[in-house]
Amino acid sequence: MKIKKGDTVLIISGKDRGRKGKVLESLIKEERILVEGINLKKKHVKPKKQGEKGQIVQLPGPIKSSSVKVICPKCGKAARVGYKLEGLPAGGHGKNKYRICKKCHQEI
Repeated sequence: MKIKKGDTVLIISGKDRGRKGKVLESLIKEERILVEGINLKKKHVKPKKQGEKGQIVQLPGPIKSSSVKVICPKCGKAARVGYKLEGLPAGGHGKNKYRICKKCHQEI
């Protein structure tokens, strides 16, 4: 998956379209991500200790990774992510793979 924890993303579809947020967690097997302040769900929490009150907590729900675009830290635009391979010796071992912005071709 091209989106990693800590990336800033722009939501391109769904009820939160147009909003930006930071990726909190990347769920690779489900191809979903958790974004801070996006797709909030309410969860009822029971009191843990005696005398404590129960409460309703808002937590971010997972969204599909195809519904977001990564915001490039260099150019500041929402762009697709590509890969660049470097360091190919004669044997073909020791490849270094970098994520790049498809708009400005800088490393993300």
